[in-house]
Amino acid sequence: MIPLLILGLLKEKPGSYGYELLAIMNERHYKFVVNYTKGSFYYNIQQLEEKRMIQRIVEEREAESREKNKYILTDLGVEEFNRLMTTYGSKTDYINLSFYSAMLFEGAYDKEKMKELVLVQIKQTEKKIALLEDTLKNRTDLMKNFRRMLENSLSHHKVNVDWFHEILKEIDTEITENKLSH
Repeated sequence: MIPLLILGLLKEKPGSYGYELLAIMNERHYKFVVNYTKGSFYYNIQQLEEKRMIQRIVEEREAESREKNKYILTDLGVEEFNRLMTTYGSKTDYINLSFYSAMLFEGAYDKEKMKELVLVQIKQTEKKIALLEDTLKNRTDLMKNFRRMLENSLSHHKVNVDWFHEILKEIDTEITENKLSH
């Protein structure tokens, strides 16, 4: 997914520096859509360049001793951008939390420890909700479609918090029943 972001941004802003592209991704809160780090971003820049999908334009600055690299799309890069748009645009993935894997074996796990895991999920998801709400409230410059994506993500997180609370109630009931039966 990171290559699509890089290629798409270069399509929007040809001749951008790598750090500019990364700054745009951060400003636009792309972290809500794609998990990336500075390292994974620059790794993908390097891979796209090696595959000749982007071209580096080295700009030497007299005042500075190091080079600055601008990037542009190549024809191959435009083709890859179009291919990735079709690929990702036509996918319908399941919403998949890592927590789902843990839930598969909830019955075989210590109830108190499972309760702790659910509480962690609640806390983390509530932080995501707060961040999304803050972004939607305070960032009037968000692109219309990206705002819609964030609103959708917010709705999913709120549903998950409700689900986590239901699981928590069930676990509490099981813990109470176990204590009464012993």
